[in-house]
Amino acid sequence: MEAKRSPARSPTGADRLSMGLDPRAAPLDHCGSVFESLPEQVRTMRASSILALSFAAGLTVACGSGQPATQISAQDAFWTQLQTLCDQAFPGSLVQGSPGDSAFAGQAMVMHVRQCADDEIRIPFHVGEDRSRTWILTRTEEGLRLKHDHRLEDGSEDEITQYGGDTVDAGDVEWQEFHADEYTASLIPAAAANIWTVEIVPGERFTYALRREGTDRRFRVEFDLTTPVEPPPAPWGY
Repeated sequence: MEAKRSPARSPTGADRLSMGLDPRAAPLDHCGSVFESLPEQVRTMRASSILALSFAAGLTVACGSGQPATQISAQDAFWTQLQTLCDQAFPGSLVQGSPGDSAFAGQAMVMHVRQCADDEIRIPFHVGEDRSRTWILTRTEEGLRLKHDHRLEDGSEDEITQYGGDTVDAGDVEWQEFHADEYTASLIPAAAANIWTVEIVPGERFTYALRREGTDRRFRVEFDLTTPVEPPPAPWGY
């Protein structure tokens, strides 16, 4: 038998005040139609997460105003959830790899959501003492973009850097896929079929994964969001 879900509570006046909102404004349960329009993954999230996503998307503006409700997109929800990790670091481990990924085996791994702006988030990915990698996620007019910033120990750019790709659809509130762009295909021809996935299961795990369509090339690292760690030193070049 499926476990019965506990309904998400509406924010109290104290909740609203702590968020910088008018505590006398209409409560969220007066906006049932707004929540009915949300993706299923958002509506079934724990109360704390759904409140954060709702306020960040401006849903409360429509409450009691007689104006059409703002509908939060899957990418907006994903971005907001990513922002909640800002300034935190988490331990990770290699879950899936190919023979060429032996350098990752047995190494301590840490991701650090180090730099957050409205439209850009930079996440250094440390492997042992190697601080050469930084993931850069950006909001664009078409969707979201993922780039890989690779640096040498002296801070200069690696010959293979700034490859990545863009989303081609709305994705999901918990994951987004990035298809290799033309620059990547010209820089690394074998990577033209790459699809990177970034997944966030709130309060549980962050996943960075790669698959190369038409091949058995796979790479997957998972980070434990339940166990924050001390932020590591700055990545090379930063």
